[in-house]
Amino acid sequence: MKRKSLQGNLCAIARSLDAIGDWWSLLIIRDAAAGIGRFSEFQRSLGIPKNILSSRLKTMTEQGILEVVPASDGSAYQEYILTQKGVALLPVLVALGQWGADHLFEPKEMGSIPLDARKKRPLKKLEMWSEDGRLLQPEDVLLPRIVSMN
Repeated sequence: MKRKSLQGNLCAIARSLDAIGDWWSLLIIRDAAAGIGRFSEFQRSLGIPKNILSSRLKTMTEQGILEVVPASDGSAYQEYILTQKGVALLPVLVALGQWGADHLFEPKEMGSIPLDARKKRPLKKLEMWSEDGRLLQPEDVLLPRIVSMN
């Protein structure tokens, strides 16, 4: 079943989900941020079917989230790397990881959490700050729902 495109939607959240809203895309971005770049490496890491991986990589390349570059080892292969647009998704992955660690694991259950690369310590929880420097609570944030009439 083909899903409805949200590309023309006036809601930034809806457009974002249209671009990267399936779990495979987010996991590919996670793996690319961890240094995985070759098609076979993504497939091995994720256990994703080749046709789905090929489709997601093509779409994310067309959207400017990934770019194809010659293999870093000088071989004839190509690799996918995150563009600046792709790197800008890192806070989204960190927020998802922190939310998942807080809400989807039992108290003593082990799971991966985002770490500071230098100190190998968990990251401080992401927070929402106003433009004028105030720490915001959930009740201080509005998520307007604007939809197009398409």
